[in-house]
Amino acid sequence: MSDITDPALAAGGHLRLEWAYRRMPVLQNLRERLITDKPLEGHTVAACLHVTAETANLMEVLRDGGAEVSLCASNPLSTQDDIAAALVERGIPVFARRGEDTDTYYEHLNAVLDTNPSVTMDDGADLVTLLHTSRLDITPLGSTEETTTGVIRLKAMAAEGELRIPVVAVNDSATKHLFDNKHGTGQSAIDGVLRATNILIAGRTVVVIGYGDCGQGVAQRADGLGARVIVVEVDPIRALSAAMDGFEVRTGDQAAEVGDLFITVTGDIHVLREQHFAAMKDGAILANAGHFDVELDLAHLREASVAQRRIREELEEFELPDGRRIIVISEGRLVNLSAAEGHPADVMDMSFANQAMAAEWIIDHHAELEPRVYRLPEHVDRDVASIKLASMGFDLDQLTSEQSEYLSSWRHGT
Repeated sequence: MSDITDPALAAGGHLRLEWAYRRMPVLQNLRERLITDKPLEGHTVAACLHVTAETANLMEVLRDGGAEVSLCASNPLSTQDDIAAALVERGIPVFARRGEDTDTYYEHLNAVLDTNPSVTMDDGADLVTLLHTSRLDITPLGSTEETTTGVIRLKAMAAEGELRIPVVAVNDSATKHLFDNKHGTGQSAIDGVLRATNILIAGRTVVVIGYGDCGQGVAQRADGLGARVIVVEVDPIRALSAAMDGFEVRTGDQAAEVGDLFITVTGDIHVLREQHFAAMKDGAILANAGHFDVELDLAHLREASVAQRRIREELEEFELPDGRRIIVISEGRLVNLSAAEGHPADVMDMSFANQAMAAEWIIDHHAELEPRVYRLPEHVDRDVASIKLASMGFDLDQLTSEQSEYLSSWRHGT
């Protein structure tokens, strides 16, 4: 049983799956072992992830490892309907429709939980939240979390003593956040802006709000396209890092007056709000590359506007009483997935290899795990990085025995 938009879209989805898989060598390598060892045999995995070609390849690898798999969307606008159709045709249940309303979204989350999963996979902690509110009837062996925002929520639950299952923070793996967050978000967020607007970035003032790994990537890509980049931060270390990287660092109020394009990358609520809208120039464009659609205070913007219209497929224009117009991309949802295709397969390759290995790790170690947030062992990171390097045609140097001995001893002088 599945719930998708149109099964007839499967043919195009199969081609996109194939194209993505060619650029996922780490996942290919892992699949060879999982097919032989079947470490997930007898277990059920329920995933709440963005329904993209890369995610679809992860689902097939999990199934090849022996698991029963089902998938729902982690964002109502990130589902690629042709991918959903292709997965269903390949025998994997999918509960996702692009543009689904909130009620349908939660029906789909509950549908995958109805499979009574051994392991859940999250992108934003929505499944885990349900497991701690309305679905107390289900207790998986553990869960995995893909994104920064979800990890923040989970650590808050653990700190309050509310978390009742172990969770692996896949996002905290170096081969995830140092590459997926920085290079993946950096490229795909700008890709989404360009597809939605067709604007020239060069010469414009781009305001990046948040300078974590994701914000760093967005700022660097905007800078590379010729923009004047301003960074808004609340953390002094990250703000200093942005300044040392050559970017202007300003307050949100200061940046609001001069920005042409604003991209929020914080995971927090109402990052751009009434005071900022009041200061923005006519034609300012707003995009969110964080996680949930709460970073822009769109409720206020709607109330304050005298007219609203959709001027392109992913662009909504709000006219304010003084005649200024503010443009919002993709209803304030994730711009890289709503207006584009998400991260390139080349970088999701590492993230999803980590996801698969996290599921295996939970199954292997669940008896000794406590209800808290874990990181994958460091050797997993190193294995993933080594496979990726080799697939790119690069080689690692090796320490000589003399160098290894020198680094491991305190007895050497200068």
